Amino acid sequence: MKPRPSRSRSRDDGGIVYSTGIGERCPNCLRARPECVCRKGTPGKGASGKAAADGVVRVSRETQGRKGKGVTVIAGLGLPEPELQLLATELKKHCGCGGSVENGRIEIQGDHRDRLVEDLTRRGWAVKRAGG
Repeated sequence: MKPRPSRSRSRDDGGIVYSTGIGERCPNCLRARPECVCRKGTPGKGASGKAAADGVVRVSRETQGRKGKGVTVIAGLGLPEPELQLLATELKKHCGCGGSVENGRIEIQGDHRDRLVEDLTRRGWAVKRAGG
């Protein structure tokens, strides 16, 4: 009787074959760190492609990648992460819904643009309603 060849082959490289994660992203251009095309020290860009550090907070609505469900996006605040989390919590309570903080932007579930523009203006921010 002949010996059967082994079905599993040992690999010498031992590296990752496939991964869905791209690792750490650049906060400015939102690409993977090795593929970053922006200059270091440039201000971050919002959803509209304009510089987020121009002193104007932009409130817009997005549905991309959410199966048609809309979220209200607040970009251009320029706050550190802990303060951004605190503001997001207060805004979510004001709107009575959920949300998250991602890439320096606050995402609130649902279409609450008018309510958020009014609330942020009352808090002293220069706010623009962006998008349609």
